[in-house]
Amino acid sequence: LLLLLALALLGPAAAAAAEEPRWAPALEAAEGLAEELWGAGLPGDLPELEPECRSLLAAFAEGSAALTGCLGRRARPVRLCQGCHGHYRRLLALYGSIARAVGNSSESHNCAKSILTSDRLQIVVTLSEFFNETWEAANCANCLKNNSEGLSNSTEEFLDLFNKSLTCFEHNLQGQTVYLSPNNYTEVCKNCNETYTKLNDLYNNLQRMNRQGGESGHSAHLCIDVEDAMNITRKLWSRTFNCSLPCSDTVPVIAVSSFILFLPIVFYLSSFLHSKQKKRILILPKRIQSNASLVNIQEKYS
Repeated sequence: LLLLLALALLGPAAAAAAEEPRWAPALEAAEGLAEELWGAGLPGDLPELEPECRSLLAAFAEGSAALTGCLGRRARPVRLCQGCHGHYRRLLALYGSIARAVGNSSESHNCAKSILTSDRLQIVVTLSEFFNETWEAANCANCLKNNSEGLSNSTEEFLDLFNKSLTCFEHNLQGQTVYLSPNNYTEVCKNCNETYTKLNDLYNNLQRMNRQGGESGHSAHLCIDVEDAMNITRKLWSRTFNCSLPCSDTVPVIAVSSFILFLPIVFYLSSFLHSKQKKRILILPKRIQSNASLVNIQEKYS
């Protein structure tokens, strides 16, 4: 702060000189003026950071740079969780140290107050929130053990199968480009079918376990590393190589469909066999006697 104040007092010339390659003389002049101001007792309202706070701030800056570089280098293909969890853990610990650190004497300045909340911008807080939000959006906790010390066993198993699948694809391509006709990938589909099936089944099992709160204790999406790896493999398998997996439910589906299809036939056939055909009985009406017969009857009784 004293250095900035000295640069302001020296005027625009010092600022312009600082932007040039030969900025050393202006900077030395500013440092000298800062020492004079400090010796004169002027910066009473511009407190210096305590040595331990300055050390924590420098460590946090280095940790932030290391984590940012790690995230950028592992953005594609996505390998954030498996490659950057160590940097993230160290940065969390540094932030916690800043939040808890207090000077040795009652007149010392609290590191949390000086570093975290002394200005409107709050750079350290903003950086920490950014890293936390990025880590949570990636669901990295679902790839790691509960203490985040390393990858979980299921994640390591999945990544091992993923690497084997890619190795199988590469081996069976035999130097051919991926832009050839789908007919040229029959060897890939045949020879890598078992490995890909295991990988696909394991991914589905991980999804089911994760919905119930699996090994990591978090119930959400799988971590971005696993999701991205599975997406890459499925695109290669179905779009590039034009392969397909035989459905394991084909036989039961065909059996049930056939049963439903023949139900009406069975119903009508059984109805025909178990029903009795009723013969038509013709009821003949009695004929009306002729008039002559009626006359004879009347004469008989008269």
